[in-house]
Amino acid sequence: MLTRWLAKPWVGAARGRVLRRSFEPPPRQATESARRGTPWGFHAIFNTCPPFGRRADINEIERKGNAMQNKASRRRQQVSASPGRLFASEPTRRQQWANKAVHEILAGYPPGKTPPFKVLEVLLELFNTLHTSLDKTVSHKTRQERAQFLRRFFRDLKAKAGFNTIPDPRNLGQKHIHAMVLVWQREHLAPATIQTYLSFLRGLGMWMGKHGFVRGPAHYGLSVEEYQRHEYAQRDKSWSAQGVDIQGVIEQVCAYDPHVGASLRLIQTIGLRRKEAVLFRPFGSVVPFEATGLAYEDKVVDQYVRIKGKGGRVRFIPLDSSARLAAVEFAQDVVSSMGAHMGNPANDLKQNLRRFDYVLEKFGITFRALGVTAHGLRHEALIEHFQSLTGQPPPVRGGMGLPREVDQFARKAVSELAGHARIRASGAYIGQSVVLCTKVSTPTVSVDLRDSDDSP
Repeated sequence: MLTRWLAKPWVGAARGRVLRRSFEPPPRQATESARRGTPWGFHAIFNTCPPFGRRADINEIERKGNAMQNKASRRRQQVSASPGRLFASEPTRRQQWANKAVHEILAGYPPGKTPPFKVLEVLLELFNTLHTSLDKTVSHKTRQERAQFLRRFFRDLKAKAGFNTIPDPRNLGQKHIHAMVLVWQREHLAPATIQTYLSFLRGLGMWMGKHGFVRGPAHYGLSVEEYQRHEYAQRDKSWSAQGVDIQGVIEQVCAYDPHVGASLRLIQTIGLRRKEAVLFRPFGSVVPFEATGLAYEDKVVDQYVRIKGKGGRVRFIPLDSSARLAAVEFAQDVVSSMGAHMGNPANDLKQNLRRFDYVLEKFGITFRALGVTAHGLRHEALIEHFQSLTGQPPPVRGGMGLPREVDQFARKAVSELAGHARIRASGAYIGQSVVLCTKVSTPTVSVDLRDSDDSP
């Protein structure tokens, strides 16, 4: 468009030269601006051009460019003055909220005059990135699930619970929670789901300064035994416990989709989560012991795999068995490049996870078909790890009990392999501790994994 305009006969050559010259910043300035991120784009340069008929002044252009650079630098250096912004990864608050406390911000949205959903969105904007009890942020998945539930909760108060109007979140009362609990019971929601919903509502109450607003299950007519999430596994969810031919099924998947098959082998041997297996980089994730930062006395082998799990926690798993080495080598043969992960590089994470689920469903790896899921392979790996350390099955498989020291040592190892910070988390895979009450005269169990080929 600009070229066509310059080519018209009534545009003088001198003016064309002036315009073209004004579009070319000085070489030094252009280099410096590119390094510093100065907005020397088309529109920025166009704004520095002199009026037509007037010769361009290079000094003037430099002065204007420097002014824009300084302005951009000041803008980048600004830090939100919003209270409660504890992490750099958090989004900044609105400009009008700067230097205001939460109650001052909410005062600008008076109850009865502000739509309830607008108030809810304000609360989500202020607090949804934060953990309800710990001084940290939560994952994007948790933020999304929490926001979706709260929006649906207030819609369902009118659509399913029979309330004529949707209350302001700040006016939420026990009658609303009671009514929704009855709805969840009629819908036969799982106990874990109900507990998650109550936890989300408990967080909402804390955002509004109402600590203890959501009470225990018994207050809402729920049986504690029925509607309390069990910390310990009540049944064995591994593939072998359901009679599944693990190697046969994985080989079939490998023949159909080597990427998904390789991910299953990694889950089986290393105990990865589904997402961790899809994001695993067969070359990039393998590191020498020196790169782990572990103490030298904890060294087991020369090579480890680096796994970044939930909450950004990083763990290092030793390649201390032939099964683990074979799984990693198979994955290396499958990927197309040194920096590739186990998913299709042409797809994003969501699409790769969907592909993973599709392949598993195609081969009947579902709870409805075979009674197992991909997560059952993770249970398989962690249960086998416990057995390799203790020499007997865990409680979820009928283990008879261990000395306290041995039990705690093995549970700590299982938690570390799973990527959990708490030892108690191991109970979700291996069951509740069955500790011998009497002291035994057996020597302390010494575990050396250097030559073990049977550990997962």
